[in-house]
Amino acid sequence: MKPLPTPRGALTPDRPLSDLTWLRVGGPADWLFQPADAADLAAFLAELDPAIPVFPLGVGSNLIVRDGGLRAVVIRLGRGFNTISAQDGRVVAGAAALDAHVARRAAEAGLDLTFLRTIPGTIGGAVRMNAGCYGHYTADFLVSVEIITRQGRIETLAASDLGLAYRSSSLPEGSIILSATFRAPPGDPADLAARMADQLARRDATQPVKDRSAGSTFRNPAGYSSTGRADDVHDMKAWKLIDDAGMRGARRGGAQMSEKHSNFLINAGGASAADLEELGEEVRKRVFEQAGITLEWEIMRVGEGLTEQ
Repeated sequence: MKPLPTPRGALTPDRPLSDLTWLRVGGPADWLFQPADAADLAAFLAELDPAIPVFPLGVGSNLIVRDGGLRAVVIRLGRGFNTISAQDGRVVAGAAALDAHVARRAAEAGLDLTFLRTIPGTIGGAVRMNAGCYGHYTADFLVSVEIITRQGRIETLAASDLGLAYRSSSLPEGSIILSATFRAPPGDPADLAARMADQLARRDATQPVKDRSAGSTFRNPAGYSSTGRADDVHDMKAWKLIDDAGMRGARRGGAQMSEKHSNFLINAGGASAADLEELGEEVRKRVFEQAGITLEWEIMRVGEGLTEQ
């Protein structure tokens, strides 16, 4: 295996990832790369041995990194990748821009992307997972994305090329999102601000926002049509299935299913990644036994367990 390229940005070996995820668990990455700019990232990927996997990491809001860590180059975009512009009915946001910041900036410009306000994460993650809230999804507004391929080429892809579906997309393997362009309907800035304030109040009243979580743990069963649009939503809720299976508040080690919202897996103190994942699997087992339904993880789980090393 040839040596890693020497970039202008920061390249750190054996970098622990626990402090880069909301759940505060996980082992080290072989390498953490924080590129200086898009050109630096493109050159690095073009020279990187094709046998070495890469993993894009946002703010780690929907992620469990297993205790053994990641055998990959983890790529984390920072300043320079978080710009936001809003004008003429379009919003262009860097992949590292926070969803909440994009919603606010758009509202100030009289453009309605308020569905993003309470989604924890970055625009890159919102596109990759077709994030949604309050009946709207990224696919409903996305026009195009700019990516860097695993081979280091910068390309623009139309939203229709991304295979956006319920909590998923089909971006090219190993590609890194650089930015996304949205088409947003007009709205009065004051009205949009009031709507977002109401959304925050409802979220804070029903979700454990002060605990260490990664958002919703499991997808609601079924979802919506394969077009990726929010036009066929079903009413079955994961939290109700978890409640019916008697798993609200269930614990394993330092992991717990939240008492406030049973579809939130939290690090109640000192949890390992194994605690969290094993509790999640126990929930899935109990729900299947109770309702005959297999819950699908919404939280991404990556890396190796300690016994796999």
